[in-house]
Amino acid sequence: MSDLIVIGYEDKATAEQAAARVEQLGKSGLKLNGVAIVSKDEQGYSHVDTPGSVAGVSAAGGALFGSVFGLLFFVPFLGAAVGGAIGAMWGALRQHGLDDEFRRQVNETLESGSAALVVMTAEPVGNEFTEALGPFGGSVLRTSLSEEDERALIAEVGEA
Repeated sequence: MSDLIVIGYEDKATAEQAAARVEQLGKSGLKLNGVAIVSKDEQGYSHVDTPGSVAGVSAAGGALFGSVFGLLFFVPFLGAAVGGAIGAMWGALRQHGLDDEFRRQVNETLESGSAALVVMTAEPVGNEFTEALGPFGGSVLRTSLSEEDERALIAEVGEA
């Protein structure tokens, strides 16, 4: 079972500090599939940073994170040429627990000048994660994927 956690912050600096803490947790045993920071500048443009490297990420886990991440933040900006594959992938995500409401909430976390930390773990997070990131504050959105959902989505990613 994995967790997808999106934490909205008022500024990018706080998101970067929280991301550094997540990387420390990864080095001490938290199994990560991916970490990214999405920020929105004053002109409304989104920017993505992938801080450091996440050790121990499997190819399947990394592909799953990349696909989920892209669909959560960038689907409206993709061209029609990839519409069929994206539509099929989004359908699979919705079927396996990442619905339109979650996506809407994720996108609403980003306002001009703000940032969001996006973390996908390979296993559910516990109190250590919550306690480690508590000092940074933020607005937290979280959803989980069962092992069956993960396998199905990884298969979908492999076919796309």
